[in-house]
Amino acid sequence: MPSFQCSAILFDLDGVLIDSTRVVAAQYTRWAVENGLDPDEVMKAAHGVRTVEVIQRVAPHLDPVAETKKIEDREAAADGIVPIPGAVALLNSIPRGRWCVVTSGTRYLATTRMRKFGIPLPDILVTADDVKNGKPDPEPYRKGAELLKVNPADCVVFEDAPAGIHAARGAGMKVISLPSTYPMSELQEADVIVSGLSEVKVGSDGAGPQGMLVVSWK
Repeated sequence: MPSFQCSAILFDLDGVLIDSTRVVAAQYTRWAVENGLDPDEVMKAAHGVRTVEVIQRVAPHLDPVAETKKIEDREAAADGIVPIPGAVALLNSIPRGRWCVVTSGTRYLATTRMRKFGIPLPDILVTADDVKNGKPDPEPYRKGAELLKVNPADCVVFEDAPAGIHAARGAGMKVISLPSTYPMSELQEADVIVSGLSEVKVGSDGAGPQGMLVVSWK
């Protein structure tokens, strides 16, 4: 099986660990209609990007902080989200402290979703609240590597969105992408595209607790 060796693994949340596409689309569409905006244009701006930046882009006349809270409160309360197949088993196979989640959502939204839908909470979580510049800027992934105390070049990222892939590549990390939200044709900046997390295994190089992780896929 092909593989990467790395010191740590960083995961996006939506579209990688949880399937929230329909819920996100429904809440953005509802918000767009309420504000006289084109839902299709709003959705084009939305995937993999912080909500506050979506609002600043499509509705600069509105209060981005207040509107972000409105949208994300609705998303947090919504049902219809499920874990991506293989996500929980994969996370549970990685030693604590060797992985983190880097999401464009707020900390409240991320932790609410993970608890509600059975995703293990990481020791380290980088959210929209923790950075000045969201994806596609590399800052969120660089922050994740910093908190994990590893070199960005020794990290592997799992992403589903072009903005996130660009952010991870900009941070100098290897990227494995899943076509859960976007077609494969839009994920070509990734190093590898896998059909799903069930195709991925994480092991060790045999050098003990401080050794390298080995990420392999079919």
